[in-house]
This record gives sequence, C-alpha cells and structure tokens, in this order.
Amino acid sequence: MQMAAKVKVIVVTGYGTNCEREMAHACNIAGADQVDIVHLSDLFDGVVRLDDYHFLNLPGGFLDGDNLGAAQVGAHRLKYAKVRGTGERVMDQFLRFVERGGLVLGVCNGFQLMVKAGLLPGLDGDYEERLTSLTYNDSGRFEDRWVTCRVVKKSPCIFTKGLDVLELPVRHGEGKFVTLNPSVSDRLMNEGLVALQYVSSVTNEPTQDYPYNPNGSELAIAGVCDPAGRIFGLMPHPEAFNHRTNHPRWTRLNLPDEGAGIAIFRNAVDYIRSNL
Repeated sequence: MQMAAKVKVIVVTGYGTNCEREMAHACNIAGADQVDIVHLSDLFDGVVRLDDYHFLNLPGGFLDGDNLGAAQVGAHRLKYAKVRGTGERVMDQFLRFVERGGLVLGVCNGFQLMVKAGLLPGLDGDYEERLTSLTYNDSGRFEDRWVTCRVVKKSPCIFTKGLDVLELPVRHGEGKFVTLNPSVSDRLMNEGLVALQYVSSVTNEPTQDYPYNPNGSELAIAGVCDPAGRIFGLMPHPEAFNHRTNHPRWTRLNLPDEGAGIAIFRNAVDYIRSNL
C-alpha cells in the first residue's frame, strides 16, 4: 500500500447490519478524509473494491438475523460466494487488503464475522482457519449494558495504543469468546493477541464475574487482534461512545465532549497517515 495522502475508509453494511452510521460518524470525527458506507452486495457485484481503501470497518447489527449463529451465514458468504464476472471471492479481496497493509476493525457482529471467517486471530499468518468462536452469553439473554474494559499493554494492537481503561456499551446475545482448545488460549495470551479484557469496576482486574464480564468470555476477552496488530475485533461498541452525552452518567460526570471510543478510530487514522 502506498503513502496515503487521503485516508479512505469503507464501512460495510447490509443483510441486517444496523450500526453503520455510528461507525462512519466515528471515522469522520477521527479525521478520515473519505468515509463510504457500502452495501456488501456492491462488493459482490464488483461495483466497489476493497483495493481502493485503507481502513475497512465491519459494524455491528443483526447480520442475517443472527440465524444459525451470529454472523455464521455472513462468514460463509464471504468465503464461498464469488464476485460477479470473476472467479474471485470477496474473501480474496479481504486477504489481499490485509496483505498490503490495510487496517480492519470489526465490532460486535463484525467481530463475530471476522472470527467465523477465520480472519482472527490469524495465527501463523493464516487468515482463513477458524480457531475461535463467539457463542451464547452465559446469562442466556441479550445483554445491553455498559462495561469497563482494560487495554492489554503488551498487545501489538494499533487501535488501542496509548489507551488504558475504557467504558463502552455492549449489546449482544452471542458475545462469549471461546477457543478451539487450551493451546489456542495460551497462544493468544502469550503472544499479546488479547488486546482488551473485561474488568471489575471495583478491582480493575480481569474477571469472569457477571455483570462485569457480560457474557462469560474465556480469559475475560473483550477484544483480540492479529499478530501484526492491524486487525482488531471487539464486542463492546466504541462507535457508540462518540460524544459525552452517550454515557449513561453524562450529567453527573465531568466528561470531555469527545467520547472515549473515538480514540480507537483516531489511532487507526493516525497510523494510516504515518505509515502507509
């Protein structure tokens, strides 16, 4: 990818996604020069190509109604459907995008899509092997609440650089992060690929306790990245904390106007300007 004089962002929507406008708004606040909301069907029709962008955003929502498991249908669509008039899968565009240095952020349903397509965690450079999943919350119900998360400092994640503790909202029914086997969990921790963990607001330590950990995720995992730190997926919604009035206690706390979630998007935009 060549030096980007103009940071171009694509926010993919369609098939039930419903957070695309919030995500595009967050990218605009973060300083991106061009932010396009693109229906996934335009990628399949070849009208739009990922090759023309630097930063890919996969928003939350109810992709395909979360039937057959959240984002499961969407992952198969990426892996097997072909772009009109070519033999190329959209997944091939995703892989090429990653190879040339693009940044990818997946939130909630977007995170589920990345995990089930194999884009995360990307161990040993393999972005198609599925080693983890996101399944039903331990509570057995949809969780709509604010949580406290702590950034794992040793993580290579570009999106969380310079950040410490984040309060963000979650809204999901299938957010429990699980791994194929204990060796995968060990590698995620040892290689710093766990980028964000749910913590107790009392102890500020990673926890399995509900409601601080809203879904029962292994190792209190709220977000993971690939070894390069350029692909990041998380269940909490940073785009939903774009202004202080988003916070449930904004009238009681002395908060800056810009919501804390914007820092994740600003890190991405700044990285593109400086490195690509």
